[in-house]
Amino acid sequence: MFNNKLLVSGLVALSITLTACGGGKTSMFRSDASHTGSVSASGPKTLNTLHWKYSAPDKTYSSPVVADGVIFLGSNDNYLYAIQQENGQLKWRFKTGGNIEATPAVSNGIVYIGSWDNTMYAIKESTQALVWKEKTDGPLSSSPVIADGVIYFASEDGKLYARDAGNGFRKWSFDAGSPIYSSPAVYGDYVYFGTLSGEMISVNRNTGQEYWRFKTNGKIHSSPAVNSNNVFFGSDDKRVYAVNIHTGQQSWVKKTAGPVLSSPAIYSGNVYIGSKDGYIYAYDVSDGTRKWEYRTDAAVFSPVTVASDTVFVGSTDGHLYALDAAEGFLRWKYHVSSKIYTAAAVDDDHVYFNSVKGSLYAVK
Repeated sequence: MFNNKLLVSGLVALSITLTACGGGKTSMFRSDASHTGSVSASGPKTLNTLHWKYSAPDKTYSSPVVADGVIFLGSNDNYLYAIQQENGQLKWRFKTGGNIEATPAVSNGIVYIGSWDNTMYAIKESTQALVWKEKTDGPLSSSPVIADGVIYFASEDGKLYARDAGNGFRKWSFDAGSPIYSSPAVYGDYVYFGTLSGEMISVNRNTGQEYWRFKTNGKIHSSPAVNSNNVFFGSDDKRVYAVNIHTGQQSWVKKTAGPVLSSPAIYSGNVYIGSKDGYIYAYDVSDGTRKWEYRTDAAVFSPVTVASDTVFVGSTDGHLYALDAAEGFLRWKYHVSSKIYTAAAVDDDHVYFNSVKGSLYAVK
């Protein structure tokens, strides 16, 4: 089934981790807590072949996350799937009571996933036993982020939750006053996230107290990326924003020809982001100078990921694009038979991504 809510929440859930993580490490949305979307994993600069393909039984707006040789992917059939990274075979699945459109997080052998049944689940990867769960008052389309043993996740009930990742102990909740699809990013002592009222909000991650709010003229589905100076994000008002993390004041803004639901990546002094106008843009992080732009044949909602000096991003034209990060020229592209709303996961010289129809691809 497909409707506007499905599209909107799916676009936010296009978050993804880019690295496999070993024991004790955390694999999650946009590769790290500050959502840079940039990793040191080796991605293919040339495309050779399709290694394997796994087909889920329903649509997938969730993006895959790679951890310890397993790829985790949510589906609209209410299941979280664990797929072997080596060969694409199903390892196990876990059923929830609603669509899974958020991206999982994995830390210390526990898989965390939010569902449209209004619940955040913590599942032991080795046994699929439920470690803890947290009920909210709305569906969870936003992807969780983990920092220093604390999991932060948001709900359509308008609240941001902070819980102990190990036992689910409640630390605090913050009421933003508007539904949240944007996934929170953590940098320093603060958590950053957007709301459907068009506000980017900064909250102290230790106390749950609001620090500042920045208002745009459109809904914010884009999930922010943060560096030491600014938080970067897109808005449905067709703009890309850089907001100073210390003052909450605008550093720079750039207009595109379409709403910006894509989530940005930060790499080598640039911020990369897609737009519904079909373009992928590269801006200088300091002043917003446009470095390059690349035109696809349809809207770009996918979050951008960067590995091996290559920008990976999907388009609704059915192609996954691999672009040179510095110059923006096409390295290669891979076509599938369905729109791509997901971000690419890069690991072990492979790129993993899924299409709306539910197919998960491993290309190298």
